[in-house]
Amino acid sequence: MTTHIDRKLEELGLTLPQAAAPVAAYVPAVEAGGLLHVSGQLPFRDGQVVTGRLGDGVSLEEGQDAAQRCGLMLVAQLKAALGDLSRVKRIVKLGVFVNSAPDFTDQPKVANGASELMVALFGDAGRHARSAVGVAVLPLGAAVEVDAVVEVA
Repeated sequence: MTTHIDRKLEELGLTLPQAAAPVAAYVPAVEAGGLLHVSGQLPFRDGQVVTGRLGDGVSLEEGQDAAQRCGLMLVAQLKAALGDLSRVKRIVKLGVFVNSAPDFTDQPKVANGASELMVALFGDAGRHARSAVGVAVLPLGAAVEVDAVVEVA
């Protein structure tokens, strides 16, 4: 069955990746009290983690693309955890972590790659609170990592 999200992804020229397995001792998502907490997701391109540091070899546009790829992986995890994306009532919050050079200060612009995807896919229910934080390093050398809190039915 084709859903609204599937149609929107097709319109945007995007496809959901296979939900990634955890790389350590945690689970991809936990549902509690009407909220689904999704563990941090990394950006993948052609099966490989997008690596590098913003402001030191990775451009703003590449960072935004990496954040969007994290967002796609978040949606893949939502689908895997919920079985049906129609259970998503609201994207409550995104936490965006950007592998940043010391003088890089455009973390919010990088984070827009994930934020704009949520709005494009979920409409007003995709509007969310957000943190955008620069960090010295991320797992596997990833350029960006995004986690989420989602209200579910």
